Amino acid sequence: MLSVKQQMDVIRRGAVEILVESELEEKLREAIEVGRPLRIKAGFDPTAPDLHIGHTVLIQKLKQFQDLGHQICFLIGDFTAMIGDPTGKNETRKALTREQVLDNARTYQEQVFKILDPEKTRLVFNSEWMGKMTAADLIQLAARHTVARMLERDDFHKRFQGQQPIAIHEFLYPLVQGWDSVALEADVELGGTDQKFNLLVGRELQKQVGQRPQSILTMPLLEGLDGVNKMSKSLGNYIGITESPRDIYGKAMSISDELMVRYYELLSDVGLDALEKVRAGVAGKPDGAHPMESKKALAMELVARFHGQQAAEQAAEDFVRQFKKKEIPEEMPTLQVEASQPVWICRLLSDAGLVSSNGEGRRLVRQGGVRIDGEKIDNPDLEVPAEGEIVLQAGKRKFARIVFSV
Repeated sequence: MLSVKQQMDVIRRGAVEILVESELEEKLREAIEVGRPLRIKAGFDPTAPDLHIGHTVLIQKLKQFQDLGHQICFLIGDFTAMIGDPTGKNETRKALTREQVLDNARTYQEQVFKILDPEKTRLVFNSEWMGKMTAADLIQLAARHTVARMLERDDFHKRFQGQQPIAIHEFLYPLVQGWDSVALEADVELGGTDQKFNLLVGRELQKQVGQRPQSILTMPLLEGLDGVNKMSKSLGNYIGITESPRDIYGKAMSISDELMVRYYELLSDVGLDALEKVRAGVAGKPDGAHPMESKKALAMELVARFHGQQAAEQAAEDFVRQFKKKEIPEEMPTLQVEASQPVWICRLLSDAGLVSSNGEGRRLVRQGGVRIDGEKIDNPDLEVPAEGEIVLQAGKRKFARIVFSV
């Protein structure tokens, strides 16, 4: 293992807070002396079928711990997902069915092992121990915390003050997450800044049962492509890890230089020295890397992580061809349209999957974001002649070939 100082330099990268830092340093020192890696825990509730790169901030930090030689416990919260994490919510979440949770869990496993080494990762489900609890066990767990302490949590406090309902089972969520740390005897738990209360509950429960309390490391919530709001599918400012290589590359190239530094810090595998060169380049220092070249390298790294190096190289070539030379990509989806009369442009956009609705198509046309064979159109009521074939473009990156037939 690296020295404590060297490990802490890696661990601090991008972290918001480490509680308690001196305790973590002591644990690292002992791990080196006795040759026992630390148990590093992070939990993920499979509440949606796929992830975006904002979700991978914690996974990247897990990978850094893994590369330092520590044991990773990747916990899938199949039990907690059926409660629904109340963090940041102003109303009770809808509970998922067991079938939905398991389906989502399967896709999570496929996606996270694009980053973590499956041979060095302990994959666990919290239903393994929570599913065996009796009603009496759960009551005993609930007795370990008070309502007053629960209401110290910011979102619960706001809902209580605003007379918004809080279901009893929502109070169980932090306790169950904390009990996961007891079950795993975690040395360190990672979480987003919004999870700090839950992480502290785990630390407290470990103390109560006589375990050494876990150290806590919180990571920031990643900003989306707009550089302002948290990355979110609902806001459309995300990069999905199951998106096409072309889309991942193009979206990465669209971010600001300042946001690029943030993404490098939280998402990239480059070392600390290379990260400093990226920072220096954006700051305009002569010894820094050129920001455009850094952005290309980041885009390549993200595509290669989820689709492989060959796909990353092809995405880079496509980007140059499409955006620098203004050429139409060689490959695109094809839509066969049987019609003898002209077809409304918004219907074509929707049927080709380039927009989600006719209304979105209208807005995009009015904004100048639609082209036919490279020519911009501005009439949302346009009827396109049903003749031959055309290339339909929506925005900067979406293309479809429309082939008409009678």
